[in-house]
Amino acid sequence: MSEHHHKETFVTKYIFTQDHKMISKQFLVTGMFMGIIAVFMSMLFRLQLAWPDKSFTIIEAFLGPHQTDGIMNPDFYLALVTIHGTIMVFFVLTAGLSGTFSNLLIPLQIGARDMASGFLNMVSYWLFFVSSVIMLISLFVEAGPASAGWTIYPPLSALPQAIPGSGAGMTLWLVSMAIFVASSLIGALNYIVTVFNLRTKGMKMTRLPLTIWAFFITAIIGVVSFPVLLSAALLLIFDRSFGTSFYLSDIFISGEVLHYQGGSPVLFEHLFWFLGHPEVYIVLLPALGITSEIISTNSRKPIFGYRAMVMSIMAIAFLSTIVWGHHMFISGMNPFLGSVFTFTTLLIAIPSAVKAFNYITTLWKGNLQLNPAMLFSIGLVSTFVTGGLTGLVLGDSALDIAIHDTYFVVAHFHLVMGVSAIFGMYAGIYHWFPKMYGRMMNKTLGYWHFWITIICAYGVFWPMHFIGLAGLPRRYYSNTAFPMFDDLADINKVITIFALVGGIGQIIFIANFFISMYRGEKATQNPWKSNTLEWTTPVEHIHGNWPGKLPEVHRWAYDYSKRVDPNDDDSDYLHGQDYVLQTTPLLEDEEQS
Repeated sequence: MSEHHHKETFVTKYIFTQDHKMISKQFLVTGMFMGIIAVFMSMLFRLQLAWPDKSFTIIEAFLGPHQTDGIMNPDFYLALVTIHGTIMVFFVLTAGLSGTFSNLLIPLQIGARDMASGFLNMVSYWLFFVSSVIMLISLFVEAGPASAGWTIYPPLSALPQAIPGSGAGMTLWLVSMAIFVASSLIGALNYIVTVFNLRTKGMKMTRLPLTIWAFFITAIIGVVSFPVLLSAALLLIFDRSFGTSFYLSDIFISGEVLHYQGGSPVLFEHLFWFLGHPEVYIVLLPALGITSEIISTNSRKPIFGYRAMVMSIMAIAFLSTIVWGHHMFISGMNPFLGSVFTFTTLLIAIPSAVKAFNYITTLWKGNLQLNPAMLFSIGLVSTFVTGGLTGLVLGDSALDIAIHDTYFVVAHFHLVMGVSAIFGMYAGIYHWFPKMYGRMMNKTLGYWHFWITIICAYGVFWPMHFIGLAGLPRRYYSNTAFPMFDDLADINKVITIFALVGGIGQIIFIANFFISMYRGEKATQNPWKSNTLEWTTPVEHIHGNWPGKLPEVHRWAYDYSKRVDPNDDDSDYLHGQDYVLQTTPLLEDEEQS
């Protein structure tokens, strides 16, 4: 395939593009926009939690009919929590992370011209965009957006008359998510086919960078689990609109006995969490793969335990599909079944620990280059370990019962899933920004961004563990009605201050991103002296990635500081460098990596 193509118009190049590099930018910018909205929502409801009886002009300005004299309406508080969670989990962390970096890196790192199907790739993005628009439209319906929590448990989500957010807002939520699932499935199938079929000559599976392994396994998890969410949503639509009783039985509203019989809301829990827990790793595995690449590159060392890392990714993928019941320990589950889910949940700690130890061992005695991407990667290792340790508590059914639905749970999943994945996303943006836009981001602003973000992240979620252990329930609009929680009010204020500072601090990143896009220092072809194939492409983007022939791979992706002399001195780095591109042929007496 030649680099010469017909002249592209603005529409075919920037809007309905089939170039994977441009589609990755579309996913990224759309995900960032949705993320800004979700973070702003969290700042609004944190104000409400810290000062529940105080009037705020900003609430009056933004919420309109959903507030009274500057104080948030209780129904709308739950709606904000619902949409914040939905946007962050699906539209930012799933599509914004996997959609961006799978699209950008899979063809570039395996040596392909593009995705297996450029058309389906384009369709995947536009379904995601339409889904995002519908979710945002739901904010403006008269009764308010969906407010049954991001897990949308029946009967609140199944009965349009249950609460204001159960009406049109809930319908739009379901329509949006159905389109989102279609987008995710099309994208995932495209990623799988591309990795299987379009690897360049010499790129064996055992030579794939760990980023590609992570994206590949993530796509497989998505294909297995996302259809289950779609089926759960379809049955919910039947209950809402066609009088069926999949999830409803013996329902009373305002003294009226409804006709539903024979259904069970626990069925919905099973279906939802069969996606819901793999979703954690659909979000987390791409971030972990990105971290593997960045830590190895910036430690100037081969990744420690490549095969162990690949096996741990596979083990996490498999185990993530058989642990969903730990979200349901207080649903009346049979205690024996609870013990089975406890066992599988604690088992997943083993491959997770393998990844953590491998990161730490790669960092150990490395020649560390502490740029913003590396700092965010190290920050991910920190939050992944911290959040993982609290997961051991929640994974044990006997311990979980006492702290289920408290702020301990909020702290756990925000650290291990939210903050860790966001850190991976930031690390990836700082690292591959030169490849996406041909310019460098400002390093000083990157340092400010990192330190503000990690300090505020721990400032928000570390204290939450303790108020959770004290029994403070989540999703409550105000705790002033419960005198036993009065002593925790000041901690809630501290958490809110950290949340506000952290949220405002993201303006540094947004400004750095968009200013650097046009005015940043021009990037060289391989600014990080990395080994993988994407850094062999020209700085100027061409459709097809490489002019002329595709590169041929001769070695794995992690030949850093490689010595071939048995004397082990520093005089024999290949070509006088501490890195060896995957396209460099093996020397005559060199052992295969």
